[in-house]
Amino acid sequence: MEFTRGQRVELTATSDPHTELRPGARGTVRRLHPADGLGGRRLDVDWDSGSRLTLLLDEGDSVTPV
Repeated sequence: MEFTRGQRVELTATSDPHTELRPGARGTVRRLHPADGLGGRRLDVDWDSGSRLTLLLDEGDSVTPV
């Protein structure tokens, strides 16, 4: 799935045990980093809660468009 800057998303899963974000949290996409030599796809999101958690899309984190 492709994401664009400004797109609204809802968290469906995260593998980060330290975040307070839970499925259902909503935010706005800042940037999609394609897979490269440094790792898999990463999605920068400004969450409505104020968090700026970056999702690791190839490591268990997922969102769906709102």
